[in-house]
Amino acid sequence: MKTVIIYATKHGCSEKCAKWLSGKLSGRVDLHNLKMGDNVDLAQYDRVILGGSIYAGRMLKEVTAFCQNRLDQLKEKRLGLFTCGMNQKEAEAQLKAAYPEELLNRAAVADCFGGEYNLKEMNFFERTIVKMVARMEAKENNSEPPDLSRSFSTVSEEKMDRFAQKMG
Repeated sequence: MKTVIIYATKHGCSEKCAKWLSGKLSGRVDLHNLKMGDNVDLAQYDRVILGGSIYAGRMLKEVTAFCQNRLDQLKEKRLGLFTCGMNQKEAEAQLKAAYPEELLNRAAVADCFGGEYNLKEMNFFERTIVKMVARMEAKENNSEPPDLSRSFSTVSEEKMDRFAQKMG
């Protein structure tokens, strides 16, 4: 069984998740980064996993465009969909907003794996926004804000493991 994991990433979280998943699936697994173009021949694959990161509540444009351009082909495949994002409260809503309803309804599995703040990869503006949002969320939850002097991750290997199992 041949699988392709198609993803787009801004700071590397979706790529890490795609690589991790590729090691958990049986058969041949190819990785394709949409930032390098969308020229992937879906006809040669039995399974397609599609994923990307959520920024400011929205899926990366490369994933959105790929879904729109390849909707009919994607509906013909055993399909898995994932998102990466830090806002766990909105993860379900963001997942539903990230993909067309036709794909969500056909997907064997769809989930949000969590996210990460890779501060070394972010520019000054992105780091400033992340810090503001983290402080606001901590205040809303009456909790301490995370230590934003270093990168951190909320990616769940358990969720990725369940995803891989459901993909078969």
